Amino acid sequence: MKTKLLIEQHFHGCFGVDFNKATVEDVLALSKCILQYGIGGISPTIVTDTVENTRRAIEVIKAAAEIQTSDMAKILGVHLEGIFLNPEKKGIHNTAHFLTPTIENYKLIEDDFIKIVTLAPELDRDFELSRYLLSKGVKVQAGHCTGGDLSCCTGVTHLYNAMSGVVHRGKSTALSALIDDNIYAEIIADGVHVSDDALKLLFKSKPLDKIILVSDALPITKSDKKEMLFADEKVFYDGVKATSGEGTIAGSTTLIPDIIKRLYQSGLLFSVEEFEQLIENPYHYHNINLAGSVEWDDDWNIIKVEKL
Repeated sequence: MKTKLLIEQHFHGCFGVDFNKATVEDVLALSKCILQYGIGGISPTIVTDTVENTRRAIEVIKAAAEIQTSDMAKILGVHLEGIFLNPEKKGIHNTAHFLTPTIENYKLIEDDFIKIVTLAPELDRDFELSRYLLSKGVKVQAGHCTGGDLSCCTGVTHLYNAMSGVVHRGKSTALSALIDDNIYAEIIADGVHVSDDALKLLFKSKPLDKIILVSDALPITKSDKKEMLFADEKVFYDGVKATSGEGTIAGSTTLIPDIIKRLYQSGLLFSVEEFEQLIENPYHYHNINLAGSVEWDDDWNIIKVEKL
């Protein structure tokens, strides 16, 4: 069976490459190597950092995108996950670098190559920054937050993780995301970040065409490293998951094709049409088209990748 190339809109690196610290050559090498995993489009994701380091990382990624060759996964733009988050749901992020989500603060790092911004909507006064971003064509995703008003969001970042969970009184981020059919929901379905029961709730509650598979992969993914410095913290990989010294899950250690295979093996999804829809969703979200295909066997192992 054949599908479109995969799109990865939320990952921090792999093969030992960290987008916050990478060189142009690092980004180019990653985009070439990741194509063998069927991933034809990538949105390098920047974790919370200083304004200076954030600007440098964006410039590096943008410079790499300008000189890519046809044998590389296309760099679609930067996903800015850091800076405008809620300290109560910080995850692995360093709160010392957090800024209030205002237009003035965004302009400290603003660049036309930023295509997705994750922020805490409850901290965005009158949704001024969100409205500004939307006016510039930037996707606004609620993440690392507690707010339940997602009216100015196009999506949510890694549903369930680092946000207020499903509640039966009042509003919460996860609850609002599940019942709002107009916004997209990222999900890390690696078997570590979200339980299978929570995935079942997602697939029952949310239209399938509004679910986006992401890996949230760490730079340690597909490398021989067992520990590394990420987001100013030491991260340890035990062969199953990567955590900080305090045990906070730092991100995934899988890529999207691994997640697709796991969904199939776990019986959470069965039909080819369901998987094709999930693969198609990021294309609609970003209104893009990538020429090429991925050929899979009946157990969702990649046989061949073709990029035109």
